Amino acid sequence: MDMTDVAQDLAAFWMPFTPNQQFKKAPRLLAEARGMYYKTPDGREILDGVAGLWCVAAGHCRTEIVKAVQDQVARLDFAPTFNMGHPVAFEAANRLAAITPPGLNRIFFTNSGSESADTAMKIALAYHRARGEATRTRIIGRERGYHGVNFGGMSVGGIPGNRKMYSASMAPGVDHLRHTHDLARNAFSKGQPAHGAEFADELERLITLHDASNIAAVIVEPMAGSAGVLVPPKGYLEKLRALCDKHGILLIFDEVITGFGRMGTAFSYDKFKVKPDLMTMAKAINNATVPMGAVAVRQDIHDTVVGATAEGTIEFMHGYTYSGHPLACAAANATLALYERDRLFDRAASLEGYLENAAHALKGSKHVIDIRNIGLVAAIEMEPRPLGKDGTGGPGKRGYEVFTRCFAKGVLVRATGDTIAISPPLIVEKEQIDRILATVAEAIKAVD
Repeated sequence: MDMTDVAQDLAAFWMPFTPNQQFKKAPRLLAEARGMYYKTPDGREILDGVAGLWCVAAGHCRTEIVKAVQDQVARLDFAPTFNMGHPVAFEAANRLAAITPPGLNRIFFTNSGSESADTAMKIALAYHRARGEATRTRIIGRERGYHGVNFGGMSVGGIPGNRKMYSASMAPGVDHLRHTHDLARNAFSKGQPAHGAEFADELERLITLHDASNIAAVIVEPMAGSAGVLVPPKGYLEKLRALCDKHGILLIFDEVITGFGRMGTAFSYDKFKVKPDLMTMAKAINNATVPMGAVAVRQDIHDTVVGATAEGTIEFMHGYTYSGHPLACAAANATLALYERDRLFDRAASLEGYLENAAHALKGSKHVIDIRNIGLVAAIEMEPRPLGKDGTGGPGKRGYEVFTRCFAKGVLVRATGDTIAISPPLIVEKEQIDRILATVAEAIKAVD
């Protein structure tokens, strides 16, 4: 492929979460993928250290998934799920329900993590209304949380850059817990930090402020990935669960990143032994082959909403044209079968210690102020560059330069501010982990 021709065709695509002007002056393009590697248009191999975007857990272009999608599109390309159905969607729902936390066995399909977050919040509101507590409308999110970019998820999310342009249009009835990042006490923790369980106690303050009778749900990521891999302190999730139970509040876990093996388990429930009432999913649900998301719902919540409406009436006025799309479901069925056959979740768990040691070996590198890890994910946080009088420097600049240097050396990592995140496909080999971290170390050493 002629890179000159490609460069001339970049203008039409308004790229998401990208500094478009900067990118289009020096584009980084990926043209092919297989297993652990991407390939650029000019044939250069790129080792995938971030599973695409946290989502290609089984590795790229797996034959079983590709064939399932090819067969499905030749047999049934689309079927509506409004007042209709098709077998592949029911099969996918049953496969998911078999691995979600006990009791969370009702599945609502969406097309993304953003849609899953908004769907879960709508279900929470519908549930309280159906059970006669319609005043429970407030939803509590968390600072530095990420629940997608639709208005609901953005409102309960807590990343300032995502919110500032739309501050006048946020969903009403939202409040936020403080984030769990505590650099002073928890820097360079391995696994769950020892300090910070008490941050969950702030929920009691918010309950006192708003009254439990007005609060529908709390939504958090068990591990906040997009904010820079913020691992839950020991006891934190347990405290949130206990407080929600005490006050009749639903607990929603956003498992868009943490689900499907990233924690070394199917979901965070299997890792932390804390069960939510609703759980959002997307990304690795079908190895990112076709856009797809889902919400797993506790059965009694589903039954309450459905049972509150007369038969023949739509019980939940919500859905998407592509909910349960045949191609997405075919990819999900093949992916879930592949996870089970190859025991990829167990494989991720077996590599957790190796990735932990490889990441923490960077302690003492210049600029590095923290290293965090859990499951098959790690993060190296660097001190931001000071903002110069001429406008140069500032937060995120050092992280971006490390990211671009790694790409130039043939390794794809994720820069979120000045934190470099590592979350390779679950098929990664130890030698590839070594290469990823060695490349990051080399890039950090090279930047000012």
